[in-house]
Amino acid sequence: MQRYYTRVCNFYYGNQSKNLVNKKKTIPLHQIKEISFDHIEIITRKSKRKISISQIKYLPNDLKKKVNFDIKKIKNKKKNFSNLKFKKVPNILGVLNLTPDSFSDGGQFKTKIKGINHAIKLYNEGADLIDIGGESTRPGSKEVNKKYEWKRINEILKSIVKKIPISLDTRKSEIMKNGIKLGVKLINDVSGLSFDPETVSVLKKYRIPFVIQHTLGRPENMQKNPKYKNELLEIYDFFEEKIKLLRSKGIKHNNIILDPGIGFGKKLKHNMNLIRDVSIFHSLGFPILVGNSRKRFIKDISKKNDSYTRIGGTISSSLYLMMQGVQILRIHDVNEVMQAIKVFKEIINK
Repeated sequence: MQRYYTRVCNFYYGNQSKNLVNKKKTIPLHQIKEISFDHIEIITRKSKRKISISQIKYLPNDLKKKVNFDIKKIKNKKKNFSNLKFKKVPNILGVLNLTPDSFSDGGQFKTKIKGINHAIKLYNEGADLIDIGGESTRPGSKEVNKKYEWKRINEILKSIVKKIPISLDTRKSEIMKNGIKLGVKLINDVSGLSFDPETVSVLKKYRIPFVIQHTLGRPENMQKNPKYKNELLEIYDFFEEKIKLLRSKGIKHNNIILDPGIGFGKKLKHNMNLIRDVSIFHSLGFPILVGNSRKRFIKDISKKNDSYTRIGGTISSSLYLMMQGVQILRIHDVNEVMQAIKVFKEIINK
């Protein structure tokens, strides 16, 4: 039986979106009038067909039922959690790597005072949540013993977790438990909850919000010729199956975020297709997070115009993702991205 997927597209932003929503010409994303759409793309593994929302009523009954079911999830209002406010797009997840070997900022903030100061700086610049990690998961990196990982983050975490909202970037259930007991507000597991068999039990016990990220393979081997027949639909199916599994394990809440995992087992073409069509994941009904900041795809595209911080590529992709309704961006250079978002919004809000 042929499987259909619904991707919302042709977005409007700001005052133009509000006006169109009020005239009932567009549908607001998650009841946010500031961002809305007036087309959908109906996708199968063999075809794509773009239609306006006014044409949905003319679809065959079974397909119309499927599309309307997806749009209902896309329209539903999102409840706030983990200091993330879903009345706005985007929220910013600031990056604090307390590692010697992360791909971009390894070793820069590993001392206690530097780590604390940088976390506070990112928060003051506009990050809604600070994502702290003690293990690099860059391509080619190797697993870090959980004692070393916890030692890297323990003191800094204790010093700031009561002052600013913290997300914990880890694959290990014991570190999750330690962080939850200290007061972290979100668990960000790049393995898609598959690295540690105890992870799901911990998430269920503490009912903490978490991120499901897609990764093909592990950091040690994930960039060794990753292959997909259709990365967009395969990753969609991965999320759908993972949610079903979590429901079967007793996790019933909706405080879940989906991250397609840019750069985690993906070549340039995979990353570009995921970013370009990222709005397909809205029909799963959960907030979307994208880690586009400083990623390798920027170097692959810009070639001789690459730079150390890749701010230009980060900003351009961030604005595009914002216009696709992505609710959370994981960002190193918070001030620069916030500046770009503010200027962009002012320009389009005529």
